[in-house]
Amino acid sequence: MRFSPQRGRLGRALAKDAPLRRIDWIIVLAALALSLGSSLLVWSATRGRDSLTHGDPQYFLYRHLTNLLIGLVLFGAVVAIGHHRIRAAVPILYLSTIVLLLATLSPLGSTVNGAHSWIQFGGGFSVQPAEFAKLGIVLGMAMILSSRIDSGERELPNDKSVLQALVLAGVPMGIVLLYPDLGSVMVMVVTILGILLAAGVPNRWLFGLLAAGGLGATAVWKLGILSKYQIDRFAAFANPKLDPAGVGYNTAQARIAIGSGGLTGKGLFHGSQTIGQFVPEQQTDFVFTVVGEELGFVGGLALVLLIGVILWRGCRIARQATDVFSTVVACGVITWFAFQSFENIGMTLGIMPVAGVPLPFVSYGGSSMFAGWIAIGLLQAVRTQRPIAG
Repeated sequence: MRFSPQRGRLGRALAKDAPLRRIDWIIVLAALALSLGSSLLVWSATRGRDSLTHGDPQYFLYRHLTNLLIGLVLFGAVVAIGHHRIRAAVPILYLSTIVLLLATLSPLGSTVNGAHSWIQFGGGFSVQPAEFAKLGIVLGMAMILSSRIDSGERELPNDKSVLQALVLAGVPMGIVLLYPDLGSVMVMVVTILGILLAAGVPNRWLFGLLAAGGLGATAVWKLGILSKYQIDRFAAFANPKLDPAGVGYNTAQARIAIGSGGLTGKGLFHGSQTIGQFVPEQQTDFVFTVVGEELGFVGGLALVLLIGVILWRGCRIARQATDVFSTVVACGVITWFAFQSFENIGMTLGIMPVAGVPLPFVSYGGSSMFAGWIAIGLLQAVRTQRPIAG
């Protein structure tokens, strides 16, 4: 029988040790289900808002799907580049992130919802560098904390490595705080703690950082670094009855929308709170209110379960990683996704302060979608560089 080059390529692609077979398709499908399902939620939240859609009800639907397509391309690129080349390129990736963050403070930057955290490129295209800074922190800290361990010099990070990693993480976090984008800083702080735990740093560093975090938060409050609207958000969280028509309006309307959905919801595109446009920023920060009102408790539970699948499979990838760098990267991504999801959903339920962070793979926004799929690509790069364990 004549050998077919096409069959040979197909055989190599489907071989047990081929990268395609090593991909964790469960985590990919869970993230894809969230991304595709959220396109309907974003469409429902925006189709009647002529001031946002410029008269085109499908405006945000098409843009969300375009963002997803770009995210999938970035995901594929990260997987194709591979674990070892990504690790070698970490310094360049980190410095590129810093340049983007600093560009936001230049005349290129623009202010959205009180935070000077965006770069506008024209044509309706914009970038929020803080989303990519999370990737830079995860990769940069992983490289420093694992360098001597993976080379066999040490079993745990020493104090010098921990200090270097904290300085590296502190630079982008400090820039983001200047915007000020408190929500992103909160996510970064928790992600840093997760990375340190995964790397096995001494407990004194963890307790010291918690104490320093408390002192830093007090200093930020006292020095007036936070904007008035951010202080008001925390005040409204501490006292939900404070100014319900003003600073507490968002959370009050969010709880009304979610509570009105009941068990199975009012049906997609039939939410009265959504149609009436009572909840601000419903396609971005408060997208979970669309789930609660139109799909009810069942829809909200399904969304949380899909996020849980991503976290579960991510933990599995971290546990089976063959080097410390891979373990730390996977744990950093998991911590980032877990806390950001909890903060976003929690603020709509009134159990967390409003901090303006997107719900991964669900909220509308190109930067969030791109960063999320790059992070999924990093998890796959970690998985595909090890032997398959059943």
